[in-house]
Amino acid sequence: MPHITTDDDVKLYYEETGSGLPVVFVHEFAGDYRSYEMQMRYFGQRYRCIAYNARGYPPSDVPKDPAQYSQSRARDDIRAVLDALKIEQAHIVGLSMGGFATLHFGFTYPTRARSLVVAGCGYGAAPDKRAQFAAEAEAAAAHFESETMAKAAAGYALGPTRVQFQNKDRRGWTEFAAQLAEHSTKGSALTMRGVQARRPSLFDLVEQMKTITAPTLIMTGDEDWPCLEPALLMKRTIPTAALVVMPNAGHAINLEDPAAFNAHIADFFHSVDVGAWRKRDPRATGSAILGR
Repeated sequence: MPHITTDDDVKLYYEETGSGLPVVFVHEFAGDYRSYEMQMRYFGQRYRCIAYNARGYPPSDVPKDPAQYSQSRARDDIRAVLDALKIEQAHIVGLSMGGFATLHFGFTYPTRARSLVVAGCGYGAAPDKRAQFAAEAEAAAAHFESETMAKAAAGYALGPTRVQFQNKDRRGWTEFAAQLAEHSTKGSALTMRGVQARRPSLFDLVEQMKTITAPTLIMTGDEDWPCLEPALLMKRTIPTAALVVMPNAGHAINLEDPAAFNAHIADFFHSVDVGAWRKRDPRATGSAILGR
């Protein structure tokens, strides 16, 4: 099984397909490399596509030390994948937990990202939701430990931003829930506590986001309630950002509506690859409503 090794000696499982410019897919908390199968098949026809499992997600290693789980580790694991596969620069696509890692990668390693797709990013970001999110993250981790992921997955897969997927595609949602149930109980709990609960608020990262130079596509479902305001924040703050809001969609937009998700990203990649993506015109941020 193909693995790369990080600088703290954690082995990460990955799969790749296709050839051409590289694209790296970074999965959400409730997903794994399999969540990007429809993207791997589609973009693998034109790009070199890599999807990997985060630490804590077998067949990647599940470190026992809680200190090995953090937002900075998640960010640097993207770099570790690029380094191990001798990729200087890639399109980076991340959803939710992977979206946070992608965003942090963009302002920490600006020369390594050909572009950034930051999708479903924002849980726990609002200042008035920080305490609630931290409490819910700890409760979720404790529930995983007491019930095991095999049992706890069913409830997690039915959150208020997951039911849209279930209603649209019962078969796809059932597969998603079954894969979630296969996740490591220990890895899920450590990831929830170390990466999810402790990551900084997007509202505290405004100055860092202003420095992002890579073309950026922000994506969210219009019923992914915790991500709507953060998506607007990122759009306003990142000078290279465009925003896509997918209609009647929840959190797992790459699974819920893969055709639209892929089409938006394909159009974005094309604009970037032919050099047609532009920074926002500063005049667009003026205070006037109607004109000068």
